[in-house]
Amino acid sequence: MSVDVVILGLGYVGLPLAQEATKAGMTVLGFDINARVVESLNSGKSHVDDLSDGDIADMIGAGFRATTDASEIRGAAAAVICVPTPLSEDQGPDLRAVIGATEAVAANLTEGMLVILESTTYPGTTDEVVRPILEKASGLTAGTDFHLAFSPERIDPGNEKFGAHNTPKVVGGHTPACSERAAQFYGRFIETVVRAKGTREAETAKLLENTYRHINIALVNEMARFCHELDIDLWDVIHAAASKPFGFQAFYPGPGVGGHCIPIDPNYLSHNVRAKLGYPFRFVELAQEINATMPAYVAHRAQNLLNDAGKATNGASVLLLGVTYKPNIADQRESPAVELAQKLGALGAKLSYHDPFVSQWKISDVDVLRVDDLESAVAAADLVILVQNHKQYDADRLAEIAPRFFDTRGVTKSDKAYRL
Repeated sequence: MSVDVVILGLGYVGLPLAQEATKAGMTVLGFDINARVVESLNSGKSHVDDLSDGDIADMIGAGFRATTDASEIRGAAAAVICVPTPLSEDQGPDLRAVIGATEAVAANLTEGMLVILESTTYPGTTDEVVRPILEKASGLTAGTDFHLAFSPERIDPGNEKFGAHNTPKVVGGHTPACSERAAQFYGRFIETVVRAKGTREAETAKLLENTYRHINIALVNEMARFCHELDIDLWDVIHAAASKPFGFQAFYPGPGVGGHCIPIDPNYLSHNVRAKLGYPFRFVELAQEINATMPAYVAHRAQNLLNDAGKATNGASVLLLGVTYKPNIADQRESPAVELAQKLGALGAKLSYHDPFVSQWKISDVDVLRVDDLESAVAAADLVILVQNHKQYDADRLAEIAPRFFDTRGVTKSDKAYRL
């Protein structure tokens, strides 16, 4: 084998994985169907937040190369599938990218190869979707002629403490031997490998992690509503509760949930339960209902703040600060800022935005002007809404400048700020 691993899908998951494997001295080939991504990477340009152009240059210097030629997969000892799995129209996982990547591997599968799926999906995908494609196209048998495993991605964009190298890696194989082979593979460049019983257990572990967060975020989002009505400072409540050294983990309300994981992954599980067992996963569906209504709730609160000042929302200037789904990164996937802008736009607000990481932000049916002079824009707006608290923002200072400042992240201490 001329290549240790080919990584299919060079986005927020695949590229950091390729970086760690390259650092460990492995020969790594990246595969992506997007020719622009491949060309950019081969010229030393990064398109994800966690890797700089210098990081890509280092990878290339260590032998990394990207390609759109699926035939090159044949030269790899291992193939890792890291493609996106968005929601389909029926709120289940859209597996088209997974199927396409699997077919590319299947056409080039050789005896002894290790195939790993990392894309988040519903329990059973590895065995019911990926394995049949690989076996039918190649004539080889999983667990006998080649190794097959699932290992959920745990990439947290922007996390400065935990990355691909030091975040424990869960692996579950089609057979115990497949698990062991996958564990050996990841053990070459990841500190800790955790063996699950099988592929279904590894698939479900990922969904449990994000469902846990999804439900707890929904809890505090619902509490934010009634605490506001009862004149209770929820942020102070959470601070007090978090002083307990056991039995409690702090979660915080916000204008909605974003990213690939929380708004999407739990739906895979609820969809799977409904499809296979015929009844709802009520916790998940209730949490989804609560979290999905937060942008509308924030827009309603914004409307009330303007009304209290004797201003109609229709024609009022509203400035949104931070439109990414997480602080200090450019990732806009599923950002609640989009729906918030749509709700405010429908009320007739004149919208503008500031975000140090987003140079262009276009939303269907809504005109949003980008501002560059932050403090002047804050002072001029009828209402400023802190949607995402980037490190560049001194929220308390901005609250002092703004005529009205609505803090949806609970970071301000100024008496002039209104908090969610």
